Amino acid sequence: MSKSFFDWLDETARARASLLCVGLDPRVNDASALRGECFRVIDTTAEFAAAFKANSAFFEVFGADGFAALRDVIARVPPDIPVILDAKRGDIADTSDAYARAAFDYLGAHAITVNPYLGRDALAPFLARPERGAFLLCKTSNPGADEFQSLETPEGALFQVVAENARGWNTNANLGLVVGATDPAALARVRAAAPDLWFLVPGVGTQGGDLAAALAAGLRADGLGMLINVSRAIASAPDPRAEAKRLRDEINHHRRPVRFAKPDRSELARDLIDSECIRFGQFTLKSGNVSPIYLDLRQFVAHPRILRRVARAYARKLRELEFDRLAGIPYAALPIATAIALEMERPLIYPRREAKEYGTRASIEGKFAPGETVVVIDDLATTGGSKIETIEKLTSAGLIVRDIVVLIDREQGARESLAVVGYALHAIVTLRELLDELRQSGAITLEQFAQVTAYLGSI
Repeated sequence: MSKSFFDWLDETARARASLLCVGLDPRVNDASALRGECFRVIDTTAEFAAAFKANSAFFEVFGADGFAALRDVIARVPPDIPVILDAKRGDIADTSDAYARAAFDYLGAHAITVNPYLGRDALAPFLARPERGAFLLCKTSNPGADEFQSLETPEGALFQVVAENARGWNTNANLGLVVGATDPAALARVRAAAPDLWFLVPGVGTQGGDLAAALAAGLRADGLGMLINVSRAIASAPDPRAEAKRLRDEINHHRRPVRFAKPDRSELARDLIDSECIRFGQFTLKSGNVSPIYLDLRQFVAHPRILRRVARAYARKLRELEFDRLAGIPYAALPIATAIALEMERPLIYPRREAKEYGTRASIEGKFAPGETVVVIDDLATTGGSKIETIEKLTSAGLIVRDIVVLIDREQGARESLAVVGYALHAIVTLRELLDELRQSGAITLEQFAQVTAYLGSI
């Protein structure tokens, strides 16, 4: 198999119209019953499965007989369906190499669950072959998961650090994450940290995870990226085939209205307060008006971790749009646009406020070709006037502009004025949505909320 493991999984999930992973956790009293129990589940559910997951522990408990049965069970799965070995391996390099050979060469599994605790070198043997995959434990579904996984570090919660490292380690497109369905808020944070990775998602069914909430929090922009694992609820059902079909159909029902995970507004609101990009008090504006709120997103440059999270929020929105290049508006949006370009690995240009009078005499910095489509990036939207000025510079150079993306829409007419001249404004969040979040979280008082709301209503 020349393609990478997750390229194969992408194709399988689309071809089968399924994100269901059927778990093989046989609860039997002796090794002789292992094959029969698992064969029954495989044979009756395979038409609805995007993958199977065999839990090594329920086979290993029977020693050599169990290990032999595990090999036969993996071989029973139709060859066009990936099989994940749930073994949670991870050790020093030589030991991990032996574990990888046992899982992939002897047992015939296509992927394996692994533990991040020993670091990258312990994972290298599992990731060395692009056609074999690994799912890294990130935010698990067990009750004690938060004891370590939610510890706060300077880079965020520990599970977020794991997710961010996984992105860098995924050089062969064969590393995913294990993220439980029992904590949708954490699932959304992991998706923000790792927007492109596949998640193996336990916790639906017996553990009580909410399927709809999990899908809303964790789906990728393309409607893929999650394997919903269900084991006991299928195996113990009177009709496993019917239960697998029901689950497959329920997953697909919830997939349809969800195009991408919504940004975590509470985290964004905290970031804006922590970076002092949003402040409350009495501020005299350029117009001479006195405002109870002041927005200055240029402060992001002093907070690289926050800037990175902001770039990821933009990236989720931008993945819905078609464009060749990003175009940042000087000056406040340029650091943001640069961070987005790095996050998405997309080229960036920007129009100068004044054309150079020396050298190239360029009015637009960066490479581009007439006829290309650019999406305009800015920090805020108020009336839309500055956006139109920028767009005129871009279109006069032969570029095509359809969309403008901002972090915050102040809802003072920009969306409407831009629409009149044929441009679509997309905002990560509106100012009123932010204010609601800040009020609910206690970050601002009811009096502050009322003052700002009254001010916004008067302008």
